[in-house]
Amino acid sequence: MSPSNLIRAAAAALFLAGVVGVASCSDAPSAEKAEAEAGDYERGPHNGRLLRDGDFALEITLYEEGPEPLFRLYPYLKDKPLDPRQVQASIVLTRLGPKVDRFTFTAENDYLASPGVVFEPHSFDVAVSATRGGRRSAWTYASYEGRTTISADAARTGGVTVERVGPAVLGETLPLTGRVEITPEGQAEVHARYPGRVMALNVQLGTRVSRGQVIARVESSESLQTYSITAPVSGIIVEKNVNVGSITGGADPMLRIGDPTRLHAEFLLYPRDAERVRAGQRVTVKSLAGDYTFNGAIEAVLPSTDLTSQVMIAHVDLPYQGGVWRPGLGVSGEVQVGAGEVPLAVRTRALQPFRDFTVVYARFGTTYEVRMLELGRRTPEWTEVLSGIDPGVDYVVDGAFLIRADVEKSGASHDH
Repeated sequence: MSPSNLIRAAAAALFLAGVVGVASCSDAPSAEKAEAEAGDYERGPHNGRLLRDGDFALEITLYEEGPEPLFRLYPYLKDKPLDPRQVQASIVLTRLGPKVDRFTFTAENDYLASPGVVFEPHSFDVAVSATRGGRRSAWTYASYEGRTTISADAARTGGVTVERVGPAVLGETLPLTGRVEITPEGQAEVHARYPGRVMALNVQLGTRVSRGQVIARVESSESLQTYSITAPVSGIIVEKNVNVGSITGGADPMLRIGDPTRLHAEFLLYPRDAERVRAGQRVTVKSLAGDYTFNGAIEAVLPSTDLTSQVMIAHVDLPYQGGVWRPGLGVSGEVQVGAGEVPLAVRTRALQPFRDFTVVYARFGTTYEVRMLELGRRTPEWTEVLSGIDPGVDYVVDGAFLIRADVEKSGASHDH
């Protein structure tokens, strides 16, 4: 295991150890909390939580087969169904924040129903009140999911960082593909000044040359005088069209020299994308292997040299960086083609899976709990939030996977 992996593993171990230590020191009613978290309570005929007060009992269920989750309460007297019209009931849910949801019930069929939706997460302290024949019964219990408690020291050890939910500027990006090429300014063609026969050739493909270096000698066909040909620029031989004995002096160059330190990325732009890309837009260039990244700008958008093609070419200057960028290397790119502010956003890397939802973990003091999100536009840095979390709430950005691991370990299930 590498040193960096060992450090991360040690941090995770310390983090989880801190979690366990905090859980054992909770000042909540331990027996009731443990019973609630484990789902170890008496259940009624509808598999709901059965609350008893003498001969009277009330079964609390969450009906989730409709478009929204709703409470249904089933009353019993001496363990036999009781006419719900004889019972008045209410429920108060206290959530982290704190936020309070109140529900009042009316008789419907063989149960009591409320039109109020039980919003996610289904994690709250529950207070139930029921009146029958002038006698009032009351119960309280905890029903938590996606929640854990972690000390500040354990969170720091685990690398947990938080930010506050608020507005952000989302940049719209467009993916590109291309490759690294030598810039036109970094290339030069070598031609014979006078037609003649190549008498000597001092270079091969890939040979590095310096400006002014003699690279060939040609015998003029007219004067029969031999003259030298020198390199017009420094670089390497990237194209070779002659050998010793060849006749040269036509339109084709004898050699082509390229300077491997003068590079740019060339990205193909098809008609549907070309109108959105402009010189000056910011762009991230990555090697296809993902080893190297460069943040730059579009230098120019030019037509392809193929006159029959509608493809445009976007050029991005690249630094030499000691040779990490090489001519012919395949690259990908992301260009920012637009940006706009959204009223609510979270860091994309903070998003985590939870059941069938995408969530972040909200922090309230030393308690962390899932927030199920409805999401909008997404970029590598930010994701727009349409609903699911309130502005100004702190949420976990780094170390969210450790919070998730502890929630999953604790078995905080979707149970009521």
